[in-house]
Amino acid sequence: MANWFRKKYRALIGSSVDIKKAHQVPDTPQTRAPAYRLAFDDKDFLTSEELRPVRLQLELLKPELMLTESGIESTVVLFGGARIPEPGGEAWAAKNDVQKKNLEANSRFYEEAREFARISSRYSETTGYKEMVVVTGGGPGVMEAGNRGAKDVGAPSIGLNIVLPHEQAPNEYVTPELCFNFHYFAIRKMHFLMRAKAIAVFPGGFGTMDEMFETLTLIQTDRMAPIPFLLFGKDFWGKVINLDELANQGTISPDDIKLFHIVDSAREGWEIISKHHGFETT
Repeated sequence: MANWFRKKYRALIGSSVDIKKAHQVPDTPQTRAPAYRLAFDDKDFLTSEELRPVRLQLELLKPELMLTESGIESTVVLFGGARIPEPGGEAWAAKNDVQKKNLEANSRFYEEAREFARISSRYSETTGYKEMVVVTGGGPGVMEAGNRGAKDVGAPSIGLNIVLPHEQAPNEYVTPELCFNFHYFAIRKMHFLMRAKAIAVFPGGFGTMDEMFETLTLIQTDRMAPIPFLLFGKDFWGKVINLDELANQGTISPDDIKLFHIVDSAREGWEIISKHHGFETT
């Protein structure tokens, strides 16, 4: 990464050289004082509450520069639960027999997410991996399935990890050069959507629903252009959320139901995307 920045922004070389020089000065009370540290090499300063606006900007800028350098122009986003195991895998998150049974049944969505990522990535290959590159949250479960499906067909994929007390660590299938880590949920969400040409939401929990409803709200309020928005799992979504009743109650417009499609298979979902964007089906 350091080489990339030197190549792209040669003016920054002086800054990196000065950091080394600043660490080679004589050891005195003055040079040991926090005030003497170069501002951009002072972790205590950079992580202070007052520098939050700068950190927000850095988290926005770093992935944006690297994705642009990689030539990635559009993405297909996979949201879904970290706790869903692959078929035959252990339902490690289950707290009781009911959860174990349901997580094991929902493991079919791991395979659907993996297949959906394969289909998306095969199309991406025809664009030189500039368009419709798979992006996930980079963790386990459905996220792992998405990155794994891309790797199955030799395609790159993006992982947008975030520091959490549990569950979140990069899965082994994310392309290392496209594996990012975030502190701020807000900036991470921006990177999910800035290049998105399609959204695929698989069964999940609070995090998945947060991402789902926030994206639908952006589309509903014209802050984001309408794109194919897929909910995978007719039975799952029909049980956990009564979206039609929101319209019946008048809290959303009847037309808002048309903002998304509920599907059961990867092929069904990709056909909706292909029709919307005018892709040739594969």
